[in-house]
Amino acid sequence: MNITELEEIGLKNVGKVYHNLSYDELIQHEIENDECAVTKKGATAVDTGIFTGRSPKDKYFVDRDPSNKYIAWGNVNRKVSKEIFAELLSVAQEQLSNKDLYVTDVFCGSSPASKRSIRFVAEIAWQSHFVKNMFIRPTDSELEVFKSDFTVLNACKAVNDKWKEHGLNSEVFVLFDIENNIAIIGGTWYGGEMKKGIFSMMNYWLPLDGKLPMHCSANVGKKGDTALFFGLSGTGKTTLSTDPNRALIGDDEHGWDNYGVFNFEGGCYAKVINLDGKSEPEIYHAIKTNALLENVVMYGEGEVDYEDSSKTENTRVSYPIEHIKNYEPTLSAGHPESIIFLTADAFGVLPPVSKLTKEQAMYYFLSGYTAKVAGTERGITEPVATFSACFGEAFLPLHPTVYAKLLGEKIDTHNVNVYLVNTGWTGGGYGVGHRMSIKDTRACINAILDGSIQNSEFDTTKTFRLHVPTTLGNINPEILNPRNAWEDKDEFDKVRDTLAEMFIQNYKKYKDGVNVDYSNAGPKVES
Repeated sequence: MNITELEEIGLKNVGKVYHNLSYDELIQHEIENDECAVTKKGATAVDTGIFTGRSPKDKYFVDRDPSNKYIAWGNVNRKVSKEIFAELLSVAQEQLSNKDLYVTDVFCGSSPASKRSIRFVAEIAWQSHFVKNMFIRPTDSELEVFKSDFTVLNACKAVNDKWKEHGLNSEVFVLFDIENNIAIIGGTWYGGEMKKGIFSMMNYWLPLDGKLPMHCSANVGKKGDTALFFGLSGTGKTTLSTDPNRALIGDDEHGWDNYGVFNFEGGCYAKVINLDGKSEPEIYHAIKTNALLENVVMYGEGEVDYEDSSKTENTRVSYPIEHIKNYEPTLSAGHPESIIFLTADAFGVLPPVSKLTKEQAMYYFLSGYTAKVAGTERGITEPVATFSACFGEAFLPLHPTVYAKLLGEKIDTHNVNVYLVNTGWTGGGYGVGHRMSIKDTRACINAILDGSIQNSEFDTTKTFRLHVPTTLGNINPEILNPRNAWEDKDEFDKVRDTLAEMFIQNYKKYKDGVNVDYSNAGPKVES
């Protein structure tokens, strides 16, 4: 590439520029730079330093017109002044000057009508490898005319020594200047900052064009029927969307424009803690040459101990989506026929499957509910409710109701069926009941996808007022209405009403944010 392009973004005396290296070249650089180990299966393994996850409290947007009028400022989206950004941009530029650099050009978004061109600049080879895995790799002809819409300067070795003076959270900085189409990263080596940073930007750009960005997985059947799977961590989003009878469009980030559903990415980023080939064969077999492992423990001759969490519980692997056998090559499909909201309800209150009305779909989308087990310490059995708007609040620069409004419009336009599927507990909460069997959950998903659930008769539950099938294939009818699965019915009523109150309190912040108040579609506790 032309050195002047880097000089134009403030980099000086740049040495060699390793521009769009092949996988083989990148891996050779990683080995020569002593950045990685090579596993027995050919994957490279790196450590991301003291940060083994994202630093959400260190992410800021520049307070600049006109984006400051669109951004929902608060705990998720924090402001940084133009002056402080300029100061830290100089820190990043100084770090990347007088260096050999790795420059990687990629696309975010497989839809020609909605994609963005992104350029990443880094001084570490494996970070270039990471973004090559995670984003869409342009063809040679596309690279010849490539012009970036947005640039990320990854100066991970730089830190902000003046963070207290600046009023920031720490010496780490992940800053976005929307108007000038640039982001800077300092103080953290974690690759996920680049992935989720661009996801946040897509969540800013697309809604302003009337397009919906989504934190979901997606697959498509042989008849062209598309399904979306929304869900927070631990709900089964990746597992349930990986189906031998359906092609995977993508496992994490998608958009929905006038042409249908499209993947933002060209790869997958999966947790590998306790990974084994029997329970998750697709991920296990995807870990081969070109895959990049993070923070795993190795032993012997390139063996990986996936059970060892001594570095972090958040051990991960990135790999090109081509490593999954059954994937959709275009990374896109038509408008969805089914939307599935996944929740792991550790209270044991929600049904294994419910058919939602349009109003309920809006309510549960804004709620973004799942529940997590409080801990593994002896005697601690109380679940903790988690609400994350649109199933991805941490990545939403705009107010959650903006995304909900777009979803509602698309559900109406394309007559989409929406379902709530509980992959959590039944017959009691955590410590009393048991986890939904994957067999029963798969049966619910299959009934949604093949349409047979629509032939069922439905009952309406009390309080949550969810529409549940009275029978569904070979699933035990007792678990379809969750109250029937509990031995102690009075205790169920008590726990149900407690969870309902959590929903009601959480939703209060959205009552004034949409044209229509959907709180009436949520639970109602009888006094």
